[in-house]
Amino acid sequence: MTATAPAPTDVRTHPIGLVPAFLVCVAAVSLFGFQEKLPGYALLATGLVIAWFVDRSGRTERLAPDLLLVAIGQVIISTMSLKAELTDAAMVRFAVVLGLAVIVPYVISRFVYRERVIRFPWRTGRRWTRTQWLYLIFVTLAGWLILPFYFITSGVYTNWPVVETPNEIARLFVGVNAVGTWDELFFICTVFTLLKRHFPAWQANLLQSLVFVSFLWELGYQAWGPLLTIPFALIQGYTFKLTKSLTYVLIVHLIFDAVVFAVIVYAHNGWPAIFPFVPGG
Repeated sequence: MTATAPAPTDVRTHPIGLVPAFLVCVAAVSLFGFQEKLPGYALLATGLVIAWFVDRSGRTERLAPDLLLVAIGQVIISTMSLKAELTDAAMVRFAVVLGLAVIVPYVISRFVYRERVIRFPWRTGRRWTRTQWLYLIFVTLAGWLILPFYFITSGVYTNWPVVETPNEIARLFVGVNAVGTWDELFFICTVFTLLKRHFPAWQANLLQSLVFVSFLWELGYQAWGPLLTIPFALIQGYTFKLTKSLTYVLIVHLIFDAVVFAVIVYAHNGWPAIFPFVPGG
């Protein structure tokens, strides 16, 4: 039998810890929003140094090691462009780099820190409530009404490649859903979970949304997209806090992604004609 790593214990926290945490998370705005690497790396380094001093002072505990995991994930992501492409090379690059951004922090936490803070709770053992089922219906309707208007009237659908052939459409479907799945593994199960160890959930949620929304901006959700992606990131974090279920928040995300996929195809080709309130591309 192998030894099981202990479950995470309470750690000392202090409001001053928000300073380095904010610097580490706001670095994403530079790295992904403005795509300025050096200022972003400088913010990460400054935040980590301050976190180390705050830990050393005894006000906080293990803040620097946890922020280091968040920073490592961001640095890994920043090594490639997030421009949507459907070539073999691009899809392999996305799979490898984004995969490492999740795997490396998890491996360090699990096998170097000997902790089990980062988890991926697929099964909670609890049945979904009526409210949860109704929310899925609401999400479907909201996505169908809002996302086509956003993508087409703002023109952001052009941030994704033209898809016309069955092969291109299939690649788009795989890419959109794969990145959507990764979003929840990294931003919610990794970044939000690590931050929630040190701060109240609402503060951790605001911090993770900085990273989440900045990533989505570079990915292509631009123009007035943050008016949608900021609430989405916050609601996903809050939903995970309530349900403690990766499966549930992932299904919510993939419902939106199914609409995103259909809208991009529709905007480029005029079909499937399931969006009556906006013109085709």
